[in-house]
Amino acid sequence: MAAGGEGEQAAEPAGAAEPAEEPRTFKDLGVTDVLCEACDQLGWKTPTKIQVEAIPVALQGRDIIGLAETGSGKTGAFALPILQALLETPQRLFALVLTPTRELAFQISEQFEALGSSIGVHSTVIVGGIDTMSQSLALAKKPHVIIATPGRLVDHLENTKGFNLRALKFLVMDEADRILNMDFETEVDKILKVIPRDRKTFLFSATMTKKVQKLQRAALKNPVKCAVSSKYQTVEKLQQYYIFIPSKFKDSYLVYILNELAGNSFMIFCSTCNNTQRTALLLRNLGFTAIPLHGQMSQNKRLGSLNKFKAKARSILLATDVASRGLDIPHVDVVINFDIPTHSKDYIHRVGRTARAGRSGKSITFVTQYDVELFQRIEHLIGKKLPAFPMQEEEVMMLTERVAEAQRFARMELREQGEKKRSRNDDDDDTEEALGVRNKVAGGKKKKRKA
Repeated sequence: MAAGGEGEQAAEPAGAAEPAEEPRTFKDLGVTDVLCEACDQLGWKTPTKIQVEAIPVALQGRDIIGLAETGSGKTGAFALPILQALLETPQRLFALVLTPTRELAFQISEQFEALGSSIGVHSTVIVGGIDTMSQSLALAKKPHVIIATPGRLVDHLENTKGFNLRALKFLVMDEADRILNMDFETEVDKILKVIPRDRKTFLFSATMTKKVQKLQRAALKNPVKCAVSSKYQTVEKLQQYYIFIPSKFKDSYLVYILNELAGNSFMIFCSTCNNTQRTALLLRNLGFTAIPLHGQMSQNKRLGSLNKFKAKARSILLATDVASRGLDIPHVDVVINFDIPTHSKDYIHRVGRTARAGRSGKSITFVTQYDVELFQRIEHLIGKKLPAFPMQEEEVMMLTERVAEAQRFARMELREQGEKKRSRNDDDDDTEEALGVRNKVAGGKKKKRKA
């Protein structure tokens, strides 16, 4: 029973400071050479805290509950043990990863493909918003790893002939708190009923909610807890600020900050799809390269926006909370909470988009006269008072006229898009195609000049 004993030892929460020792390598953790090379090629030099905690325990064949803040390297913590087990006993339909959002599913798939490329691992993403027929064909090829959102997976389990998960060896629930918050409980129950009880289960969650505890009891056998941070935390290298502003000048303050911090990449969070779209159009009218990402966009458009931003072809991504969790966009320099989050925990996930993997970053939260109570709750949750971002009020006021004109154009374009959508019944939501009004206006001005 030596393995079990060691597992218990590893269950010590990571909060207990260990004596200073040499930085660990993936090889030290027991990762096999071919996967160590893959880590090296991805630029993963040393394992993160959660990886140091979870990988050795997972390699011993134990179930794991991983509590780790966003941006802590969770995907590597479960992908490496799964790939290593797959190397030892190759088999199709080997592992299932459940995630709350489509974007996160694609991102996890990318990491599996990158880590497993040298050993020929195939993964398939099964999410809503994509044609079921092509997904059924992909499942018929029996990939090694399926990364899925619960709803669409249940759909295939019930309706796709010949598809089942009776041979499954690993189940991972990533962002489990969020899967359950999005009311996927019934789907998760259905999935647990049709997969083997004799399997390894990894549950990763940023927070330990009552629902997650219930799920832990139902799905895990004698698990080892790997906690990297037990209290809500924001990364140390993150400089967090707020600005207190009258709500009617919000747009002008946003433009001022984008000008002040020009040269950085920005992620701006808005509370609704409509406001995301409006603000993207407004910024475009002022010459910024901004793209939206929200739930009313088609899956292809969402991925398109994300890829343009990842490739640094656009420097400003405007998003709703759909995008605030789990998206690993490596180069976000500044996160702006344009609309303050109503749930304080979402603040932590939003600002977790920057200062990832040891880099520094800034976050700025807009607080209007209506947001004071929400802001105080956030400060209470993270246990610190935030400093005000230094501003030149006069300079902001000088922008109001130009911003007001851009707001007018943005409203016209939104209206035009709405009419197009109704007439075509289609989701043409990329602001890059919404230049109609602007071109007409510009064309009108040129004609006047000629006259």
